[in-house]
Amino acid sequence: MNDIVTIKGLKYGLQLTFAKGASFDDVQANLLDKLQSGDSFFIRGTTVFVPKGYFAEEQNEALRKMFHRHGMLFSTELKRPNLAPPSRDNSKAPAPKVSNVDETQKMTVINHTVRGGQEVKVNCSVLICGNVNPGAQVIAGGSIDIRGTCRGFVHAGAFGDKTAFVVADRLMPAQIRIADLIARAPDEPEQVSQAERAMIKDNMIVFEPVTR
Repeated sequence: MNDIVTIKGLKYGLQLTFAKGASFDDVQANLLDKLQSGDSFFIRGTTVFVPKGYFAEEQNEALRKMFHRHGMLFSTELKRPNLAPPSRDNSKAPAPKVSNVDETQKMTVINHTVRGGQEVKVNCSVLICGNVNPGAQVIAGGSIDIRGTCRGFVHAGAFGDKTAFVVADRLMPAQIRIADLIARAPDEPEQVSQAERAMIKDNMIVFEPVTR
């Protein structure tokens, strides 16, 4: 089973190829085994590329969800397209500028709490080892992973990437955006005992529990 999935490192992610004749179930099981074993290739925030047209769309969606559960991005496009910043609206949310589209495949690590009045803007994904306090803003071209409580404004996939997500130990944002969609936490959020992830599903932002 070890040779079912072959991993090739790229400067902007990982490319996967598969053994001839391997079924989707075999591929999925082998990938899950690699993810759960802590394979050094699979680092949080990395984009994983699967050849376009290799699997059916529902199978790609199953892989996308599996990688998202492990904090990774999934794509069937080997070269990321040029993405334009979202259009302006009444929320006046600032959008970062992209100087290099490959930057969106990287990850920035911030080892402190983002306090009220502070703003983080990155072209890539971001890992924050701390809280995002009320009045703080985090805007990322990729996904946002918060190892703490999120009570501020967060915008993932700021250049239109609808596969981006936001995950936090406690996800209670004043406002959350993914690509061009907007949501907010309930006025009286339920007490949650585990991390949550926000992602786009059926063209709306949904919140779901996730195991760290």
